[in-house]
Amino acid sequence: MTIRKLRVAFIGGGINSAVGYVHFAAIQLDNKFDVVAGAFSRHSESNQQTGEVWGVDAGRIYDDWRTCIEQEKNNVDAFVVLTPTPHHFEVLETLLSLNMPVICEKALVSGPTEAKKLALLYDANKHFLAVTFNYSGYAMVRELKDIIKRGILGDIQKIHLEMPQEGFKRPPDIAGKPSLPQAWRLKDYEVPTICLDLGVHLHHLSSYLLELEPIETCAQFANHSTYTGLVDDVQMLLKYPQGITGSMWMSKTAIGNRNGLRIRVFGTQGSAMWFQLNPDELELQFNDGRREILDRAGQCSYANQFRYNRMKPGHPTGFVEAFANLYTDIHASLCNYLDGKPSGSEYVFGLEHATQGLELFHKASISNQTGEWVK
Repeated sequence: MTIRKLRVAFIGGGINSAVGYVHFAAIQLDNKFDVVAGAFSRHSESNQQTGEVWGVDAGRIYDDWRTCIEQEKNNVDAFVVLTPTPHHFEVLETLLSLNMPVICEKALVSGPTEAKKLALLYDANKHFLAVTFNYSGYAMVRELKDIIKRGILGDIQKIHLEMPQEGFKRPPDIAGKPSLPQAWRLKDYEVPTICLDLGVHLHHLSSYLLELEPIETCAQFANHSTYTGLVDDVQMLLKYPQGITGSMWMSKTAIGNRNGLRIRVFGTQGSAMWFQLNPDELELQFNDGRREILDRAGQCSYANQFRYNRMKPGHPTGFVEAFANLYTDIHASLCNYLDGKPSGSEYVFGLEHATQGLELFHKASISNQTGEWVK
């Protein structure tokens, strides 16, 4: 089978950025994209170095993102936006005005006000905009969604999601050097930065698994780091339709947690738990006392597909592979879009979904101020 390779240009995402190398690796893992151009960094040396290391022709490495768009708009199939979140809006505004297909790192923008401005520019009939929420790319998260849809857990009653990290207490050590927070992450915007960093993932996962949006929240924000005036710990109670309740906890000050993303779902017949640090296993428990650990070698109804088994079970898939799964889905949607076909996908999420998450955390901010439940 011949693979249709699509050409992309990166805006941001240099080798010294938080996400650039992950996107570069994931977008190529299944040989469906080529990174052919970019304005990778505002720092000239890093920009040139990124292009050289990634094999981009020297004439297609641009110091200015606007020049990159102008020069490459007729030469690429899509632009990938990987700049810091506060910079997304002006880049997206430019790309949408040119009707260019866009793949954008989460969070889409810094809050619902910018999202609403973007919505005035966005036309679902002529634009392609995909936001990269990669955690739903994990095979066993997709297996969990299938289990929920097939009613194996019964009627869902509760969902609890958490994403504790320790970076504001103990910066991660990468290649022998502490990775300190980037300057833009030490400021809160219309939505606290921790919600843009971590919270949008939790919102995405709850909506992806339940196919429902929360309808009410009660939230408590805290600061436990030396970065005063910055929200670094968020606890939220949630109400969903159909009587489902839930919670979200995200933290940058939870010592001992590198990235403790955990999902727990409880139904009338059973429960499930998935932990990102053990990504190939899904724990299931049932009301007759049975306990199961399901992995890709087990009786999977979904995760046994060839595309989730680049290597046989026992060789865990991880973060980059989950990203690659999402990019494979984006590739299929983008090919359909370029061919004038319907481009919707159950795995690819865009403006509406991203806006719902930003609205949720804006309402959480209001709840934190008032101490009350907010619809």
